[in-house]
Amino acid sequence: MIKITFLGAGSTVFARNVLGDCMCSPVLRECEIALYDIDAQRLKESHMILNAINKGKGEFATIKAYLGLGELKDALKDATFVVNAIQVGGYDPCTILDFEIPKKYGIHQTIADTLGIGGIMRTLRTIPVLETFAEAIEEVCPNAWFLNYTNPMSMLTGYLQRYTKVKTVGLCHSVQTCSRELLKSLGMEDKVEGRKELIAGINHMGWLLEIKDKEGNDLYPEIKKRAKAKNASEKHHDMVRFDYIDKLGYYCTESSEHNAEYNMFYIKNKYPELIEQFNIPLDEYPRRCVSQIEGWAKQRDDLLAHPILEHNRSQEYASYIMEAIVTNTPYKIGGNVLNSGHLIENLPQDACVEVPCLVDGTGIHPCYVGKLPVQLAAMNMTNVNVQLLTIEAARTKKKEHIYHAAMLDPHTASELSIPDIMKMVDELIEAEKEWLPEYK
Repeated sequence: MIKITFLGAGSTVFARNVLGDCMCSPVLRECEIALYDIDAQRLKESHMILNAINKGKGEFATIKAYLGLGELKDALKDATFVVNAIQVGGYDPCTILDFEIPKKYGIHQTIADTLGIGGIMRTLRTIPVLETFAEAIEEVCPNAWFLNYTNPMSMLTGYLQRYTKVKTVGLCHSVQTCSRELLKSLGMEDKVEGRKELIAGINHMGWLLEIKDKEGNDLYPEIKKRAKAKNASEKHHDMVRFDYIDKLGYYCTESSEHNAEYNMFYIKNKYPELIEQFNIPLDEYPRRCVSQIEGWAKQRDDLLAHPILEHNRSQEYASYIMEAIVTNTPYKIGGNVLNSGHLIENLPQDACVEVPCLVDGTGIHPCYVGKLPVQLAAMNMTNVNVQLLTIEAARTKKKEHIYHAAMLDPHTASELSIPDIMKMVDELIEAEKEWLPEYK
């Protein structure tokens, strides 16, 4: 029997999407589902909601819940697939600390879960937990595929790929929605069907290198013209990425609120007018967290009021990857993998890159891309530098590498002196020490 273990099952809405997708699949629906979390209440709620979906799909799946570290190995034993969606430290206090302490030093962030000082701290909190998971997987389900959805994607996935034996791929839904949403936002909906594209780079900064219509016509000239006109004529939610198209020549995968903080260009205390000019939502992630927390009780009650729940299969890659491996049916994804063999020639081999991958019964096979345009590789490298140094800090437990990562973060370095960066890092480590190992 196929066994799917979901780590961080208290992330109920996401668990519902991924596992509900599996229940929609004739190939996967008779699986055993193991829900694991350290929060008893959220685990119970997820268990009840997934049982309700299972009833709506004919009750083919067997669903069991596992609570806490003592039951981790039981949850993982003989798993075929492991889905990871944990958040270490939660919104309160750790996300709050990731935003509020840097703000005292003049660092303003939007999402802070991928790069920047917020992404660095989130990585350092999460890797020790992933090490525990990896040890258990290597012992009780060494052949399982580990599908990582947790951010910071590149740092966490890259760590597992370099330093454990776990078969790991990182997954992000921004790849499969990128070009479709771009075309729709520019009034080019008629070009969506049958389009051909190539996306490669790093997670949240993967580049739409090619975009053609079903007849093979290059759509970029029209995209560039419309994107520049839209930025000049109206305020909208994607102004940073449209500015990428104008200044760098290419669009990228993740949203403008994310990309606003991945560089040294748009969030600058010396140029506060840029926030309004590019419609940048500072402190966006905390607002989302508060809204989700406030809305969860009602959403939970609505879901639990229905003993049978409907679910339509989503776009998430996970269930399609599982199907492809189980049935040996080829499927293409955008996956986060180690750049071994220089899949992208002008990025380091130690980097975790996002490239097209083919999936079949033998696993997940990354595709060679070649060289990125030099300006795009340079943009990626400003992020890769931080990723590699943060991984080095987590691996060696040397505080100096945390300093190095923060010093080379493009947004942080463009605002602060080295002494202030070091003070900020020290304050964050002290505030979050409950979730961090000792750093020398």
